[in-house]
Amino acid sequence: MLKIGHEVVRPGKHYQDAEVTIPIPEELETVPGVPLNQREIDWYAREYPLESMNVTERASRDWANTQRDQHIEMREIRKEHEKLNRPLIMACRATGEMEPTAEPTGEDVTEQIKNKARELGFVEVGITNFDHRYDYKSKKDQFTMYPHFVALVYEQDFEPTQTIPSVDAEIVHSSTYRTEGAAALELGNFIRTLGYHAQVSGSGDSTGPYKPLHVAAGVGQQGACGYLLTPHVGSRCRLVGLTTDAIVTYDQPVDYGIHALCQVCQVCVNRCPGRALMRDKIWWRGVEKNKLYFKRCRPVMARYLGCGICMKVCPVQKYGLKNVMEHYAATGQVLGKGTHDLEGYTLEGKGYFGPGELPVFESNFFSAMPHGTEFENTFEQFKAKAQAAGGEITDELLQDFKRQMAGHLSNQTTDQLQMMDQDADYI
Repeated sequence: MLKIGHEVVRPGKHYQDAEVTIPIPEELETVPGVPLNQREIDWYAREYPLESMNVTERASRDWANTQRDQHIEMREIRKEHEKLNRPLIMACRATGEMEPTAEPTGEDVTEQIKNKARELGFVEVGITNFDHRYDYKSKKDQFTMYPHFVALVYEQDFEPTQTIPSVDAEIVHSSTYRTEGAAALELGNFIRTLGYHAQVSGSGDSTGPYKPLHVAAGVGQQGACGYLLTPHVGSRCRLVGLTTDAIVTYDQPVDYGIHALCQVCQVCVNRCPGRALMRDKIWWRGVEKNKLYFKRCRPVMARYLGCGICMKVCPVQKYGLKNVMEHYAATGQVLGKGTHDLEGYTLEGKGYFGPGELPVFESNFFSAMPHGTEFENTFEQFKAKAQAAGGEITDELLQDFKRQMAGHLSNQTTDQLQMMDQDADYI
């Protein structure tokens, strides 16, 4: 039996469940939250502010949608989600200007907000400072943001998630975003009945990456897979949040032992079909993390039902952090590692892959994806066509270039892409 360094006590998984105590072995202790270099974070935020990948990698986003749309069911799922989610996004955008419906009492309302959030179905809730260093450049000053951030975590159903990658998993992935968005709107309404403002940051329309704020609020830690790993459901969740001017008490980052556990586990790294996850941590924008290699991630996501294998094969997702930590403390082993139950998956058209087995892709599988903004990609295509024509820029070529650029300018940029995209630039 390993020596226990400390214990983490969290509310039960569901509203009014008994508290859960999670033992953290001494050898897995690191730091609360995530290792940070505040000076570097300040410098990057000032000199190279964050931007949504749906802006900086819009060309690959559009390409990914065309790849997914070749699968009839995936196309219909995406269309249905965008139709149903857009009203939620617009409703969330309007919340910042809504006035409270009662007079505040002047008391701390932290527990009232948390209890209501849990009653609405959120599996984790924490409160921290709203840190503008993580604003997307294109979203600065777009919303009325208040000083306190309520970090919310909604569970994604277990059974369909275990079928990743699949149509069923994509359906529950999209529907969870909509469910949590509606629940966050309800929580905003509740805060206004307490006498305070609440700006809901809707699912698919965030002002910046959620994970740094959720980590700061103590609801989880960054996993090697790039997802936030939460105590009860690991990465099998979707994140949303709201800001408020209510009188609240901040939570603190927590050391769940996840940083060290992930370095021992490495299942997601080993099982990633695109080899997109780094084995060793690096420092990135002032944060120590396992960096996601985006250029090897999205091509698989786009062609294989949204992928998400790194979520499926995470033991914390499948068994819960308490069970994983108790097993590790007793045996020194990662629960489920090396088993088909945890590590097996099927890729449509490729077959089944068990522990130690990975798919092989054709030579141009990754290089076919375009990069940069839609404007940059269109310009690169324009240059390539001109070069292919011997350097001659014909009227037809120029008109086609103008037409494409005009089309890009007329498009609205939102953050409705899938899985990791919203936070890939942070952690």
